[in-house]
Amino acid sequence: MIKNLILVFIGGGLGSSLRYLLSKYLNAGQLLPYGTFLVNILGSLILGMTLGWAIKSNTLNSPTNLLLAVGFCGGFTTFSTFSFENYSLIKSGDYLSFSVYFFGSLILGIIAVFLGILISKLF
Repeated sequence: MIKNLILVFIGGGLGSSLRYLLSKYLNAGQLLPYGTFLVNILGSLILGMTLGWAIKSNTLNSPTNLLLAVGFCGGFTTFSTFSFENYSLIKSGDYLSFSVYFFGSLILGIIAVFLGILISKLF
Protein backbone atom coordinates (compact mmCIF):
# COMPACT_ATOMS: atom_id res chain seq x y z
CA MET A 1 0.00 0.00 0.00
CA ILE A 2 2.79 2.45 0.89
CA LYS A 3 4.58 1.66 -2.39
CA ASN A 4 1.39 2.46 -4.33
CA LEU A 5 0.95 5.76 -2.48
CA ILE A 6 4.55 6.72 -3.24
CA LEU A 7 4.05 5.95 -6.95
CA VAL A 8 0.89 8.09 -7.09
CA PHE A 9 2.67 10.84 -5.13
CA ILE A 10 5.67 10.92 -7.49
CA GLY A 11 3.51 10.80 -10.62
CA GLY A 12 1.16 13.47 -9.29
CA GLY A 13 4.05 15.75 -8.35
CA LEU A 14 5.63 15.43 -11.78
CA GLY A 15 2.30 15.97 -13.53
CA SER A 16 1.40 18.99 -11.41
CA SER A 17 4.83 20.56 -11.92
CA LEU A 18 4.65 20.13 -15.68
CA ARG A 19 1.10 21.51 -15.74
CA TYR A 20 2.24 24.56 -13.80
CA LEU A 21 5.10 25.25 -16.21
CA LEU A 22 3.00 24.82 -19.36
CA SER A 23 0.14 26.92 -18.00
CA LYS A 24 2.49 29.65 -16.77
CA TYR A 25 4.09 30.08 -20.18
CA LEU A 26 1.15 29.35 -22.48
CA ASN A 27 -1.63 31.15 -20.56
CA ALA A 28 0.27 34.43 -20.08
CA GLY A 29 -1.46 37.30 -21.86
CA GLN A 30 -3.70 35.04 -23.94
CA LEU A 31 -7.43 35.38 -24.52
CA LEU A 32 -7.92 31.63 -24.15
CA PRO A 33 -6.13 29.58 -21.48
CA TYR A 34 -4.08 27.58 -24.01
CA GLY A 35 -1.87 25.98 -21.36
CA THR A 36 -4.76 24.40 -19.48
CA PHE A 37 -6.37 23.42 -22.77
CA LEU A 38 -3.15 21.71 -23.92
CA VAL A 39 -2.54 19.82 -20.67
CA ASN A 40 -6.11 18.55 -20.54
CA ILE A 41 -6.03 17.29 -24.15
CA LEU A 42 -2.51 15.87 -23.85
CA GLY A 43 -3.38 14.34 -20.47
CA SER A 44 -6.44 12.69 -22.04
CA LEU A 45 -4.25 11.25 -24.79
CA ILE A 46 -1.67 9.94 -22.30
CA LEU A 47 -4.45 8.50 -20.12
CA GLY A 48 -6.03 6.76 -23.11
CA MET A 49 -2.67 5.30 -24.16
CA THR A 50 -1.81 4.20 -20.62
CA LEU A 51 -5.19 2.62 -19.90
CA GLY A 52 -5.41 1.09 -23.39
CA TRP A 53 -2.04 -0.55 -22.88
CA ALA A 54 -2.99 -1.68 -19.37
CA ILE A 55 -6.24 -3.22 -20.60
CA LYS A 56 -4.49 -4.92 -23.53
CA SER A 57 -1.77 -6.37 -21.33
CA ASN A 58 -4.11 -7.11 -18.41
CA THR A 59 -2.02 -4.94 -16.06
CA LEU A 60 -4.65 -2.43 -14.95
CA ASN A 61 -3.45 -2.56 -11.34
CA SER A 62 0.26 -2.39 -12.17
CA PRO A 63 2.71 0.05 -10.56
CA THR A 64 3.25 1.72 -13.96
CA ASN A 65 -0.47 2.38 -14.25
CA LEU A 66 -0.54 3.90 -10.77
CA LEU A 67 2.42 6.13 -11.60
CA LEU A 68 1.18 7.30 -15.01
CA ALA A 69 -2.64 7.07 -15.08
CA VAL A 70 -3.53 7.83 -11.48
CA GLY A 71 -0.52 9.93 -10.47
CA PHE A 72 0.84 11.75 -13.51
CA CYS A 73 -2.42 12.23 -15.43
CA GLY A 74 -4.30 13.03 -12.22
CA GLY A 75 -1.80 15.77 -11.37
CA PHE A 76 -1.25 16.93 -14.95
CA THR A 77 -4.86 17.52 -15.92
CA THR A 78 -7.10 19.81 -13.95
CA PHE A 79 -10.85 20.06 -13.90
CA SER A 80 -10.93 22.69 -11.17
CA THR A 81 -8.77 25.12 -13.18
CA PHE A 82 -10.80 24.36 -16.30
CA SER A 83 -14.00 25.17 -14.39
CA PHE A 84 -12.64 28.42 -12.98
CA GLU A 85 -11.35 29.58 -16.36
CA ASN A 86 -14.77 28.92 -17.90
CA TYR A 87 -16.41 30.85 -15.08
CA SER A 88 -14.03 33.76 -15.74
CA LEU A 89 -14.83 33.75 -19.46
CA ILE A 90 -18.58 33.79 -18.74
CA LYS A 91 -18.20 36.51 -16.12
CA SER A 92 -16.23 38.68 -18.57
CA GLY A 93 -19.00 38.25 -21.15
CA ASP A 94 -16.69 36.54 -23.66
CA TYR A 95 -19.18 33.88 -24.67
CA LEU A 96 -17.41 33.01 -27.92
CA SER A 97 -14.14 32.18 -26.12
CA PHE A 98 -16.12 30.31 -23.48
CA SER A 99 -17.85 28.20 -26.13
CA VAL A 100 -14.65 27.43 -28.03
CA TYR A 101 -12.75 26.53 -24.86
CA PHE A 102 -15.53 24.57 -23.17
CA PHE A 103 -16.74 22.52 -26.12
CA GLY A 104 -13.27 22.21 -27.65
CA SER A 105 -11.89 20.81 -24.40
CA LEU A 106 -14.69 18.28 -24.00
CA ILE A 107 -14.77 17.11 -27.61
CA LEU A 108 -11.01 17.02 -28.13
CA GLY A 109 -10.47 15.45 -24.69
CA ILE A 110 -12.79 12.55 -25.54
CA ILE A 111 -11.23 12.19 -29.00
CA ALA A 112 -7.76 12.18 -27.39
CA VAL A 113 -8.75 9.30 -25.06
CA PHE A 114 -10.00 7.32 -28.08
CA LEU A 115 -6.81 8.10 -30.01
CA GLY A 116 -4.70 7.07 -27.02
CA ILE A 117 -6.49 3.74 -26.82
CA LEU A 118 -6.07 3.22 -30.58
CA ILE A 119 -2.36 4.09 -30.37
CA SER A 120 -1.90 1.62 -27.50
CA LYS A 121 -3.36 -1.14 -29.70
CA LEU A 122 -0.66 -0.52 -32.32
CA PHE A 123 2.20 -1.32 -29.92
